Amino acid sequence: MSVVGNTDWVTAAETDPELACPTSAVVDIVFSRWTTPILWTLHRHGRQRFVELERRIGTITPKVLTQRLRQLERDGMVVRTYFPEVPPRVEYEISELGRSLAPLFAHLAEWAAGNLEKVEQARHDYDTDSPK
Repeated sequence: MSVVGNTDWVTAAETDPELACPTSAVVDIVFSRWTTPILWTLHRHGRQRFVELERRIGTITPKVLTQRLRQLERDGMVVRTYFPEVPPRVEYEISELGRSLAPLFAHLAEWAAGNLEKVEQARHDYDTDSPK
């Protein structure tokens, strides 16, 4: 659904706060706590087994990694392949839909490189000012 120039969407957004920001659904999908590191790792390192992914990400718990992978698979961002071997083997890879987020992540990385220092300075200034 294109929101640019769509008067039906504008009318709906006026009455439904959920529609006021057309990117909020994307933000919920892509920017939950562990989604970005998982997608980045799969994009950078290719197909990974669960343990490899867990090791590369580092501080994520197995339970949370399992939950996030299931959600990403449900959202179409990750493809899970099961191999009926003994012991069973499962591999995860980023999907084409997940790969399509690469330009977004590149823009965010560019923004971060140019602005995170300013954010840190603003936080420092705020924290050292008189009590609010």
